[in-house]
Amino acid sequence: MALFGAFQLVLSMIPNFDRLWWLSLVAAVMSFSYSSIGLGLSIGKTIEKGFVSGTISGYAASSSTEKTWLVFQALGNIAFAYSFSMILIEIQDTLKSPPSENKTMKKASLLGIAVTTSYYMSVGCIGYAALGNDAPGDLLTGFGFHNPYWLIDIGNICIAVHLIGAYQVFCQPLFAFIEAWAVQKWPKSEVINHDYRIPLPFSKTFKLNLFKLLWRAAFVVFTTIVAMLLPFFNDIVGLLGALGFWPLTVYYPISMHISQTGLKKWTRKWVALQALNMGCLLISFVAALGSVAGIVIDLKKYAPFQMG
Repeated sequence: MALFGAFQLVLSMIPNFDRLWWLSLVAAVMSFSYSSIGLGLSIGKTIEKGFVSGTISGYAASSSTEKTWLVFQALGNIAFAYSFSMILIEIQDTLKSPPSENKTMKKASLLGIAVTTSYYMSVGCIGYAALGNDAPGDLLTGFGFHNPYWLIDIGNICIAVHLIGAYQVFCQPLFAFIEAWAVQKWPKSEVINHDYRIPLPFSKTFKLNLFKLLWRAAFVVFTTIVAMLLPFFNDIVGLLGALGFWPLTVYYPISMHISQTGLKKWTRKWVALQALNMGCLLISFVAALGSVAGIVIDLKKYAPFQMG
């Protein structure tokens, strides 16, 4: 995790979001690659065993309360897979026209959601068929002691590269937002507004801003320490998914659509949208509860900064 944070310290100095297109592409390819490896290993293991593991009711928890928390946490994990909305506008801003950016983005979103849903559902279902109730949060770790070792190693490398790229794709818009706010708040501050030009060999002059350097470095260090203190993969992913899903993926787009189209209250479409809105709010709420409960349970048996 410390090494991951060191990578992010360097990459976080990339000045603009639109220069990350190559990093986003690499992250997408890596995601498809390790998912395909997990899917292939799951299919192979299921065929090798000759039967499907697991049960219709899923993981056999020790109590109905634990089962409920795990179901809620799983909802947060699923919601996290659809958290792209927080960078959707930033991505749309980098598109060229014609055709208009919103039409291109609408087609891309529809295709992306369809592919993501079908592919991840396949990985999840077939992975469970292969490993049953022993299926871990990170599917590839379930094949840790099976051949081919080299293929699992490639999959884990793809995961690392994907996370390095994904961190930047999600954090760069946040960096830009805070920095724009700081410029507006303190327009005469030399620390915030002055750029130092640093000549680089075989490259253009690099503009170094002291505020950007300190703020981005502090953010990366903080998130790295938090990750080291709370290395609970499914719990944290579930909590992040729950917190970001409803307000950014559901409430904001629905509110914008109603405002933009002038949709009248109590029409059939308005009622349907509000029902979707409230349903997703409920999902986010219970997912957050389940994830927090999981973190509390894990903290009882975890010592910070210790392996194993």
